[in-house]
Amino acid sequence: MLSKKTKIIAIAGASASGKSLFAQTICEEIQQEFGEECISILKEDSYYRSQDKVSLSNREKINYDHPDAIEYSLFEAHLQELIAGRNINAPVYSFKTHTRTKHTAVVRHSKVIIVEGILLLSNKRLNELFDIKIFMDTPLDVCLLRRIRRDTLERGRDVGSILQQYLETVRPMYYEFIDPSKMHADIMVNHGGKNRNAVDIIKAKIGQIIS
Repeated sequence: MLSKKTKIIAIAGASASGKSLFAQTICEEIQQEFGEECISILKEDSYYRSQDKVSLSNREKINYDHPDAIEYSLFEAHLQELIAGRNINAPVYSFKTHTRTKHTAVVRHSKVIIVEGILLLSNKRLNELFDIKIFMDTPLDVCLLRRIRRDTLERGRDVGSILQQYLETVRPMYYEFIDPSKMHADIMVNHGGKNRNAVDIIKAKIGQIIS
């Protein structure tokens, strides 16, 4: 483990397992208690590779649940910048166009950085940077129902395409990369992002770090 003042908390798990809600809940409550400068969130989703030179029809065929879909070199470089005490300009990714936008979003250096994404714990180099590793252990049938609701309401997709992607890439990649990665987790969280007891436990740990 690297010696550093900034602490990195990784939250991994299947797509629609509750990672984002869990991370956002913790972040907002810590900011209310200790101030906005104490904690920030960095999303693995932001680092999907740019597909500007690929047609939209071909973008839709890409396996976004495979590690090769993520630009981990940039992700790690940005994480190292945050650890070194510098702000970063993270990419902004669009799930409707399946590529990065022309915009970036500032992520502030802070005492605690929460990173969340499906493949985080499957990456050996990133694992060495994480101080606390959390896995959202949500049943796949629950994840699928949440994914259908999210993708139809927020990403303009139809149920047929969602189910096709789930069967062809999402589910197989879960068993190949994501499920095995939970062996690296320090904490397993059941019941998704609304697990109040788990939120309180992580908040207490972060409070100790900040204090």
